Amino acid sequence: MMPFNKCPICGHEMIEKEVEKLLRGGNNTAVIKVNAEVCLKCGEYLYSQDTVRKFEEIKNKLTQEKTEDFHRLGHTFRVSL
Repeated sequence: MMPFNKCPICGHEMIEKEVEKLLRGGNNTAVIKVNAEVCLKCGEYLYSQDTVRKFEEIKNKLTQEKTEDFHRLGHTFRVSL
């Protein structure tokens, strides 16, 4: 991956690491572990084009309730304070 040597936001060093990404579609949420470039200073995440395409596919499945091939982790609740 690593097309950027420096962060396009702040100009500092980027490293590749595994991160968790939350994706939402309709009333559903998915937690995904993916590789991203992460800025060591500002924390900006950059994803490959293939990863972004997969994000869109997953969001569409979530919106359309086509989650039969996803592993259920539990329940999500919204709490207002």
